[in-house]
Amino acid sequence: MKKNIIVGQSGGPTAVINASLWGVVKEGLAHREEIGKVYGMVHGIEGFMAGRYLDLSAMEEEELDLMKMTPAAYLGSCRYKLPEDLSDICYRELFEKFRQMDIGYFFYIGGNDSMDTVSKLARYADSNGIDIKVVGIPKTIDNDLILTDHTPGYGSAAKYVASTVREIVLDSSVYQQKAVTIVELMGRHAGWLTAASVLARKHPGDNPLLIYLPEMDFDMEQFAHDVEAALEKQPNVIICISEGISDARGQFICEYADAARLDTFGHKMLAGCGKVLENFVRDRFGVKARSVELNVNQRCSGMMASETDIEEAAMAGSWGVKAALEGATGIMAAFFRKNSSPYEIECRGVDVSLVCNQEKKFPEEWITEHGTDIGEGFLDYVLPLIQGEPERKMENGMPVYAYRKAD
Repeated sequence: MKKNIIVGQSGGPTAVINASLWGVVKEGLAHREEIGKVYGMVHGIEGFMAGRYLDLSAMEEEELDLMKMTPAAYLGSCRYKLPEDLSDICYRELFEKFRQMDIGYFFYIGGNDSMDTVSKLARYADSNGIDIKVVGIPKTIDNDLILTDHTPGYGSAAKYVASTVREIVLDSSVYQQKAVTIVELMGRHAGWLTAASVLARKHPGDNPLLIYLPEMDFDMEQFAHDVEAALEKQPNVIICISEGISDARGQFICEYADAARLDTFGHKMLAGCGKVLENFVRDRFGVKARSVELNVNQRCSGMMASETDIEEAAMAGSWGVKAALEGATGIMAAFFRKNSSPYEIECRGVDVSLVCNQEKKFPEEWITEHGTDIGEGFLDYVLPLIQGEPERKMENGMPVYAYRKAD
């Protein structure tokens, strides 16, 4: 008897999360003998619980192919945490909806908190003898999921960061007076994105001269010494920092100015450390100082997406469907690097319960110069992930994207 697929997207979007969605849909449609329809949850598990979903198997081929190249989350996202208690009534209600829709396969595309949802649903299905295969498809620009070489979304975000910082470096070099530009990048506890700014250098000793990650304690006085030394080397200094840099006491630098608010998962919403350091540099050195916060551009720039990232994201979605059809459940599709030169990876399943609520930090052995620079080992790791320029459909000089009609 045919069963249906349901797939959702959760958490912060990326430039390639829809490529994973495309992979799930295309692979599902390729198995018509086993799969009936492919449904999409509108605004994730939260929207689905409110009865919001659509039939993705009814999409026109052209629109479906546009989806693969479209940034953000086509289905809409959510930040909804399922109860820890698996006896909560919401699980019975949720699985009753699955039963009514003949759902046999559940796929969730997301990061740490999304994998928590996958783990809970898989455990509930198993403990109640319900035959629904539950599989997580990874995504996050933060690259902080464990048990995988990297995550879809990171390569494109890293490429955006490197390219944009390189342009900032060029812009800052046109004036001769001393100036410091601080670029604030996403990364609450893991510095993977900020580390990518090292790719902006055209030669050794080029800007950005200083790079600070949250994995290392940040000290304001040491920072002052670092800036002073950098200004002695050249008049225009670019500094890249993670939003989550904190001092030895664990206090975020952004909190030096104001208390950080909390999101629905209890995570501190960080922004503003660039402005704190901008004011510090201006007051301390009397030079021109400015801060630039790249913000959501890091995750929504489809025009800067790497072809490698797009194809790997699609592969993860496709692999997840194949694994579920073979009986796998309670897993996340993970990347294993078989070779770096030439670059080659493969997908494998890992226990999603081991992945969720964990964070992969940037390796300390790749942090050099007393916490102000990034080592060569990282370059070997990251360069393959930013390669390739995909063919994009353009119209009147603008990219053409897939848009879900308002419901």
